[in-house]
Amino acid sequence: MSRRLIRSLALAFLACNFAISQTKPSGDFQIPAPAAPPGQAAATKPQIEDLDKRPKLDQHTRMLLIQAINAEFARARKTLPLGYKEISLTSDGKIKPDDARLYQLAITYGPAARVGDRIQITNISIRDKSIYLEINGGPKKKTKWYQHISVSGLGGTASAPGPDQTRATGAAITLEFKNYVPEMTGPELKQLLDPVFDFSVKSAAEVYLETVPPKVKEAIKNHEVLVGMNHDMVVMAKDRPPQKLREKDDKGVEYEEWIYGKPPQDVTFVRFVGDEVTWVETIKVGGEKVVKTEKEVDVKDGVVSLASATARSAAAANNEEPVSDQPAGSKPTLKRPGEGDDPMIHKPTESAPAPQRPVDPSSIPPSQPPIQRNPPN
Repeated sequence: MSRRLIRSLALAFLACNFAISQTKPSGDFQIPAPAAPPGQAAATKPQIEDLDKRPKLDQHTRMLLIQAINAEFARARKTLPLGYKEISLTSDGKIKPDDARLYQLAITYGPAARVGDRIQITNISIRDKSIYLEINGGPKKKTKWYQHISVSGLGGTASAPGPDQTRATGAAITLEFKNYVPEMTGPELKQLLDPVFDFSVKSAAEVYLETVPPKVKEAIKNHEVLVGMNHDMVVMAKDRPPQKLREKDDKGVEYEEWIYGKPPQDVTFVRFVGDEVTWVETIKVGGEKVVKTEKEVDVKDGVVSLASATARSAAAANNEEPVSDQPAGSKPTLKRPGEGDDPMIHKPTESAPAPQRPVDPSSIPPSQPPIQRNPPN
């Protein structure tokens, strides 16, 4: 090939590159965020009365909030960038960055969740003035210094985790308050997170309430403990107990006692024998004592466990069919529905009883009378 032809091809290649560079957007170019669908409602501003005037969150309420929100499922109202943890939400519903910036970051780094996607709260940390939440595994984890060390020996080489173990799988958001994190309930925390997350999917508590008798459901709504309830029902009615005791009664029967409240408030003692409430005592502020020992409900049959209700809630949030409870006594099998037994498998037949050896009368000790084969005349 001649030098003149090579030079012509090189000039043509440079001209093409220059033309392409002129068509690229400038650094100030902004990717327009997609317009919200006409039927989609805008996020409502949370309204909780006297939130700033409430006392500071105590340790017991902190644990209740973690139990109420951790591992819960919801739908995303905003596009959340993958690995991003600088999203902040104030207690009056203001979000930073705005929707356009969140969309640009999702285009650049990929989305951890799009609008309408199902997400799960995988970590929660309550700080002095904020509540930090991670979804779908959270942003990328920073490696420690010792994770960069590898040790070799006769048994092989041990090294730091690979990139897949520290790669971001979700995002994080921080709920900020003015002075400190105040006292609140689990539903109020979900209401504050409503501009970002939609918790309208049935929770495990709602699924569980559908399985209990009407009398138990009414007692749970009134935060009342009935004799005959089980552990899950008491947790639904009164939350998890701050104190537990294990003792034995006068008859030596072991029992577990849950204690709710501290003076000068009402104090309630709930006693369990096994998984059933057998005794409830409430001491009022004025000194009045109310004791219940008569069984009020019997809920042993027909009620799913709280763990099963959580699984059903997760299946509903993922638009899946819930797995039905396996009936008692059934065994797992690999046979298809309607398939008979394998004819090659021989079932064991009942063998005839082994013949009994006759008893020699001389072998019986003299202290016992001899065995008579025929009845006496």
